[in-house]
Amino acid sequence: MPSISHEDMTSRARREAAQWTARLEELTDMIAPRFARQEARVHANAYLRGLLSPVQRKNGWQLAEAVGEPTPTAIQHLLGRAVWDADAVRDDLREYVVEHLGRRDAVLVVDETGFLKKGEHSVGVQRQYTGTAGRIENSQVGVFLAYATDSDRAFIDRELYLPDSWICDPSPLRQGRRAG
Repeated sequence: MPSISHEDMTSRARREAAQWTARLEELTDMIAPRFARQEARVHANAYLRGLLSPVQRKNGWQLAEAVGEPTPTAIQHLLGRAVWDADAVRDDLREYVVEHLGRRDAVLVVDETGFLKKGEHSVGVQRQYTGTAGRIENSQVGVFLAYATDSDRAFIDRELYLPDSWICDPSPLRQGRRAG
């Protein structure tokens, strides 16, 4: 087997990075019309770059740092207050995934993931079983849909699971938080 030189590996890594950058730009151009303001489009691009970065924890501070922002304010504004259509972005992403990864042998994978929580103020939080902990804990549960082939995979949808206590008792919903 022929050996690969350091220069060849570096050159290959640069080509792959350039391809990733080009694909990310293509995707952000595709979803740009879903954002009401230019600033939101810029921050959406930065947010995606942060999610794709090697940062271990993907919270606001680490994502901001990964994309060169001094604070997470811009990312928090994008996710919490900026005007954009998350469902339309999801639809654009699904179209992009099918165009670039579409194969007859692909499968859809549904998975739920628990997010351990200390308080009760996040929507959907209650004591419930979560595989993340392997037992009943105070947690929030997300359900995710992924498109997968032998060589590629991409998340294409998400929903937050709402326990009966959140659906049957309207007071936490009206207050925007769980009653203490």
